[in-house]
Amino acid sequence: MTWVAAVARLRARREPGVLVTVATVRGHAPRNAGAKLVVGRNESWGSIGGGNVEAVAIDRAREMTSDSRSGPELIDFALNDKVTSRHGVQCCGGTVSVLLEPLPVVRAVAVFGVGHVGLELARVLARQDLDLHLIDTRSDMLAEERLSVLADAVAQVHLHHTPLLPEEVLEELPAGTHVLIMTHDHAEDAALCDAALRTTHLGSIGLIGSAAKWIRFRKRLRTEGGHDDTTIDRIRTPIGLADITGKEPATIAVSVAADLLRTFETEVG
Repeated sequence: MTWVAAVARLRARREPGVLVTVATVRGHAPRNAGAKLVVGRNESWGSIGGGNVEAVAIDRAREMTSDSRSGPELIDFALNDKVTSRHGVQCCGGTVSVLLEPLPVVRAVAVFGVGHVGLELARVLARQDLDLHLIDTRSDMLAEERLSVLADAVAQVHLHHTPLLPEEVLEELPAGTHVLIMTHDHAEDAALCDAALRTTHLGSIGLIGSAAKWIRFRKRLRTEGGHDDTTIDRIRTPIGLADITGKEPATIAVSVAADLLRTFETEVG
């Protein structure tokens, strides 16, 4: 498996990893500069030459996968018989620098409702490195021609056409997914709010709408849904930055995206 495919596999599994690259070589070394190794928590793919260099790099990479705060690291190795590490001696005679780059699990965002605002929001979020789930009961909202504006997305975009029960998608979303509810139907929004509160593995939950809409929803969630106030407070509404008051879809989308990115910055771990 190529290192590119290995990185893609880790991302698809939503597992952290580390990309290990031979950055520089002087003298004799097992591999040339550019050789790569991908290290996951339980597997590795590729090789940077085996021996002490590779074993130490794998050990450090595994430590880094357990610490989300880890940044790139450069490790220097002298390959001579005077240097002994935890995995023994490697005496090729040269020196090697190895770069370790963390491959964190990307964030996931689910947008329920890809209408005017939802599409503009998708256009903004698609420029971020994340898994973007777009969900709508209306097939025309997810038509290929309409979503062609996302063709150059940095994000990996996942489409969900759910004509009957969009709330069922909630259980399928990755752990920690940030949910934004903005469908065309207030009844659908209410059902999604209720279901989201019952789905414990989600991240933040945001609802678009007015104060009057939230008053009705809050009462319904309490009386019909049986949720207590602490649980209901998991839902944030209105969404977006309070000091951006424009009502154009693109303006709302920028506001909501900025608010979400701020939420990302406050996440721990």
